[in-house]
Amino acid sequence: MPLTVLDIANKEFKVSLRGYNQDEVDEFLDEVMRNYEAVIRENDELRQSTSGMGEKLEHYRQLEQTLQNTLVVAQSTAEEMKQAARKEAELVVREAEARARELMQKAEHQVAEQQQEVERLRRETDQFRARVKSLLESQLALLTHDISPAAVPAQT
Repeated sequence: MPLTVLDIANKEFKVSLRGYNQDEVDEFLDEVMRNYEAVIRENDELRQSTSGMGEKLEHYRQLEQTLQNTLVVAQSTAEEMKQAARKEAELVVREAEARARELMQKAEHQVAEQQQEVERLRRETDQFRARVKSLLESQLALLTHDISPAAVPAQT
């Protein structure tokens, strides 16, 4: 059983002949009692401090665990965002390629239509020229037939 301050204060020694000086023993016991009391107080303070530090340590361990969990979640979220961005970029590229193909097909179709229109206009121009030439030739033939000397009226 541990010694208490009261045990030291209440301790009495038997008086004997040629024994220790009672005043010195009492003074020494008083000093031991004060020192023992100081040690007990310091021990209590250290226990409280240790208890508080244990609570702080537990708090910091929980904080560390929370930070680690947050970091894992953040890394996971970042990876998911990267994958989503890649997929979205691939989708945008595919859509752009499809749109480009569509525009190229449209342009090729328009070029083909324009070439057909040019060809049609060439044919019509050739036909028009042939008709004008034929008309002019027939008019020229008429003019050359009507100009014979008998057809020209006499001038007075």
